[in-house]
Amino acid sequence: MRHFAGAARVFLLAAASMLLLTAFAFAAEEDMAYSAGATTGSSLRLRAEPSTDASIITMLDRDVVVAVLDDTLDGWYEINYNGTTGYVSADYLEINEDGVFETCGRVVGNGVNLRADTSTDAEILLCLEENDTVDVTGLLDGWYSVYTEDGLEGYIRSDFLTLTRYASGTSSNDVIDYARQFLGTRYVYGGASPSGFDCSGFTMYVYNQFGVSLPHTATGQWQSGLGTRVYDIWSLQPGDLVFFCEPGRNNGKACSHAGLYAGNGQIIHSSSSRSGGVIMSDLTSGYYNTYFVGGIHL
Repeated sequence: MRHFAGAARVFLLAAASMLLLTAFAFAAEEDMAYSAGATTGSSLRLRAEPSTDASIITMLDRDVVVAVLDDTLDGWYEINYNGTTGYVSADYLEINEDGVFETCGRVVGNGVNLRADTSTDAEILLCLEENDTVDVTGLLDGWYSVYTEDGLEGYIRSDFLTLTRYASGTSSNDVIDYARQFLGTRYVYGGASPSGFDCSGFTMYVYNQFGVSLPHTATGQWQSGLGTRVYDIWSLQPGDLVFFCEPGRNNGKACSHAGLYAGNGQIIHSSSSRSGGVIMSDLTSGYYNTYFVGGIHL
């Protein structure tokens, strides 16, 4: 009887291990992209649930390539874009049928392998780190075909890469690192150069160095139609444009101030306040938290 009980314990442990492995594999598959799609309408709402009553996580611009995680929902797709998962109406997403497209991707996690083929047994060509960027050329069996800025071609499993619009070699941290060098620059109304910036002149100047043209007003930038809108402070990423509206200063416009999200709850911006010029400020409480309108991820 003892021998039988011992064998039973071994069997139960083996069965439990198999269930855990199966659950792990299933969870991994849930995070992988089944296909890719492109948005067909501007200001497309990405929602927290597959319902028009669900809260809006962010808004997507037209022709944004996204990863499709679930295409079995009635009238909805579960998608991931730039690290954010949510649901969009099937009426405004065109599924890519041939698995060939062009966009950019950002590595999720450290020690991510670029492989020679679509298999975890394939040769490792390169090991990539968190936030490294690559150019994405398609999707095959849950793997993105990519090439690095050095021209090395290979495959990355889709749950280790998030699709984005940043070009290879340019990251959100590059934008903030560039902006930081202007800390202390004086505030000048209408200014858009290192000799002096107003708020939108500063964001316009910084992004112009990365090939992005922005209007020279806070409201114009917010209403430009560029990028992806973000309404939740905690969904912002470094480099995102951020906008504010103080009713007493907006003169009837949608926004009265603009800046850049620097990460860790901080913004970098050109302020007209007494201690102004290009400074860092806290977004998580106080004045800027109160008047926050939203952000744009370019």
